[in-house]
Amino acid sequence: METNNRARSAGILMPISSLPSSYGIGTFGKAAYEFADWLKKAGQTYWQVLPIGPTGLGDSPYQSFSAFAGNPYFIDLDELIAEGLLANHEVNNIQWEITDNRVDYGLIYINRFNVLRMAYERSNHKNDLRYIEFCEKNSFWLEDYAMFMSLKEHFDNKSWTDWDEDIRFRKADAINQYKNLLGDRIDYWKFCQYKFYEQWNKLKAYVNNLGIRIIGDIPLYVALDSADVWANNHLFEMNEERRPTCVAGVPPDCFSEDGQLWGNPIYNWDKMEEDGFDWWKKRIANCVSLYDVIRIDHFIGIVRYYSVPADREDAKIGEFFKGPGIKLTKIIEEICGNTTIIAEDLGVIVPEVRQLMREMNWPGMKILEFAFEGNPANEYLPHNYSDSNSILYCGTHDNDTLKGYADKLADWQVDQIKNYVGVNNRDEIPRAMIRCGYGSIAVTAICQMQDILGLDSESRMNMPATVGRNWQWRMRRYELRDDDAMWLRRLAEVFGRLNC
Repeated sequence: METNNRARSAGILMPISSLPSSYGIGTFGKAAYEFADWLKKAGQTYWQVLPIGPTGLGDSPYQSFSAFAGNPYFIDLDELIAEGLLANHEVNNIQWEITDNRVDYGLIYINRFNVLRMAYERSNHKNDLRYIEFCEKNSFWLEDYAMFMSLKEHFDNKSWTDWDEDIRFRKADAINQYKNLLGDRIDYWKFCQYKFYEQWNKLKAYVNNLGIRIIGDIPLYVALDSADVWANNHLFEMNEERRPTCVAGVPPDCFSEDGQLWGNPIYNWDKMEEDGFDWWKKRIANCVSLYDVIRIDHFIGIVRYYSVPADREDAKIGEFFKGPGIKLTKIIEEICGNTTIIAEDLGVIVPEVRQLMREMNWPGMKILEFAFEGNPANEYLPHNYSDSNSILYCGTHDNDTLKGYADKLADWQVDQIKNYVGVNNRDEIPRAMIRCGYGSIAVTAICQMQDILGLDSESRMNMPATVGRNWQWRMRRYELRDDDAMWLRRLAEVFGRLNC
């Protein structure tokens, strides 16, 4: 995504959790390296992942226990076996999945941490200079996160807002008391982060050596039940009892007539500005170390954010407020250096958002699934793109797969798409839309892996404003095919997107 010289490129959106593995969820193991090799064959420049932080209730990667920590589910157990920290029978005798194409988070939660605990107890990490250096380098977030997770266990996994008052308010005596009481558990959670970062950095180096760059996705907001909010309460809109006065969301839209009530606490932007957005500086610097490109989810909230009273059960009633705007984006740009930013600018766009994006020269997003609504002036139709500095997605994790989308189209929409992309049958639409996206002037075209595989709505990653089957799709091992890679490579070649 070299937006300065307009190098055309292509990429695949493939969550780590969706990779094949023997342990119920994708990891940084063999399948991740095989997928990177496949991307190389396919002539792709980018591998986009969803947020890689630790997930809680609901399993959404956009509701993480930490904006800095990594998900222990992604630690490759085969690597721990190779290191002598686990035995084959200790992991192979566990039921990790019901089916190999969906994550069963209940099974993972029951088993994964017990196995990691065994590896921790056999590890000599405390005497490893690399571990010591990792802890020192990341102490600004690691200490709070490890203690937060240990306290969650101690308080039966309740939200920190329901803990005893002394530790909820982080009183010095309580902090010292629990550090002594939970010292071993605290070190266990640090060990998990050390292994996560060790394996991620190894995988990223391999991917980069292939000429492929990783796009990381970061939510604008953080979860209420997170180490970030517990440890930095003053940076959020909270009352004297340390409970949120208002929460984030979006008003009613095409996804939900009740709006989307995300429940994340709203930032106290005035407080953040007082210390020069120090928390954001640290967050972005950490992301720069993890990714080659950073996509900021819900970017428009930096300009104008929707605030809903915390006692509401839906997002119908709320109020818009002015965000920090260029004060924050200039800080992000300074910390990012050469790391590219993608601004997720979907939703109701006010002129101030467009103005800020022009000033920053950050690419926005175009969604091809939004294009075919009967209006030839639709801004998502490729012939209406006026600027190549944009990222075209056939669909994102919040959209249906292309096959699922095509299957549900009204007949008049099918006719419009067939005429636009030049096919005769409904079942030809998905691949024709990918070709259409590659042919657009957008500097980068990105597809979901499900769409390369031709999967239907059962493989959809997320249905906004719903719970139940979200975040579960996994690719089966045999589905990664060379013929699909060659098809993508030819497209990249034809449309000038081949860079490796």
